[in-house]
Amino acid sequence: MTTKPVSAPVFSIDAVDGLIDEPRRIVVSGLAPDELVAISARTTRARGVTWMSQATFMADAQGVVDLGRDAPVGGDYAEVAAMGLIWSQQPVDSTSAELFPDDVMQPLKTKLTAETAAGIKAEARLDQRFAAPGVERRDIREDGLVGTLFTPAGPGPHPVVVVLNGSGGGINEPRAALLASRGYRAFALGYFKAPGLSPFITETPLEYLETGLRWARRKLQPKDGFVAVSGQSRGGELALLLGATFPELVSAVIAFVPGAVVHGAQGAGDPARGGWQGTTWTRGGIPLPHLWQDNAAVHWHPWAGEAPPSRHHSVFFEGLKDTALVARARIPVENIAGPVLLISGRDDRAWPSSLYSRMVVSMLRKHDHPHLVRHLDFDDAGHAINLPIVPSTQLSRLHPVSKVPYTNGGTPSGNSRADDGSWHGMLAFLGEITGAAGQG
Repeated sequence: MTTKPVSAPVFSIDAVDGLIDEPRRIVVSGLAPDELVAISARTTRARGVTWMSQATFMADAQGVVDLGRDAPVGGDYAEVAAMGLIWSQQPVDSTSAELFPDDVMQPLKTKLTAETAAGIKAEARLDQRFAAPGVERRDIREDGLVGTLFTPAGPGPHPVVVVLNGSGGGINEPRAALLASRGYRAFALGYFKAPGLSPFITETPLEYLETGLRWARRKLQPKDGFVAVSGQSRGGELALLLGATFPELVSAVIAFVPGAVVHGAQGAGDPARGGWQGTTWTRGGIPLPHLWQDNAAVHWHPWAGEAPPSRHHSVFFEGLKDTALVARARIPVENIAGPVLLISGRDDRAWPSSLYSRMVVSMLRKHDHPHLVRHLDFDDAGHAINLPIVPSTQLSRLHPVSKVPYTNGGTPSGNSRADDGSWHGMLAFLGEITGAAGQG
């Protein structure tokens, strides 16, 4: 009687340790031909929360599974995707939506496990870093500013990117650290819900952001005087607004899922100062007109309790019907004096970023904008376009300030493609306009 040999899976990962935007080759060998193997990925993220995914694969005739070649036969994703085990992760026993580590100078650590039907296991690790070797991090508490500066390794000067968060507030250190890893001096500037600042976006003075831009030009000595502003969602709205208001200070605008008009405070508003319909931005102490300011077409109501919470998306289309108010609240993007990159998702359910981006492109075209204008619009992508190779499964969530539920939209697969495409598209854009095309 012949005893069938027991297979023993073996991992091969290229590379085990690298930046988070670098895809890895993950291969499991040592299997029997056509054998099924379940591969899982567990990652420890913010506050020690574990995120997990699992998929089952069928080995080829040589007993090999290659995640960059083979689609799973079942599990948490259903396509060929080298890093599908990362972007399909969900939090375990938690409602956390925080994807990044508590300390961005430390890597995200993932444990990979391959298990056969016979219970034979193999394990491996994969580390994803935000900060490349030599990147320096420094807290900034100067001139009333609250932020974090990341400086690339190697001699300067470097082009500078000011990084703004959205309506969740805080300081976007992960994006800034990764930008520094790709050769840009990145200043992650908080403007609310950060130490010493208001917990709400309500009545944020543009003068504070102007101070940040002037500080960056004065203290960071940017290469060729280049200071770009990058922001997401409300930060994308703000990036366009800063470029239009202070064109002499902003060399380029990068707007992720932005608004084309000024909006009210919405989910990040102070209940004591107008709440959802309160003023968001002021200049010289004067509130900027916004879309919910006595809108003749609709009264802002974030969510009426239906499932799913889709009111966020539809209310913006209704609000835009008040054309006179839209004209007053429109961001005068024709005043921007540099290149503009717009990034949007065609299935954005939080607000219509694809439409808003097209409105910006149209206005710039009408005014014969003399600089590069590029719009990256992603199929099956929603509002939460993020850094590459992170979980893209959080299609609905509670707003971090108001705690009102809303829908981001997109699919995990589409969101993942947008995460990757937007990041590399942004690096290409920055390289093109700064002459640093080799970076990233």
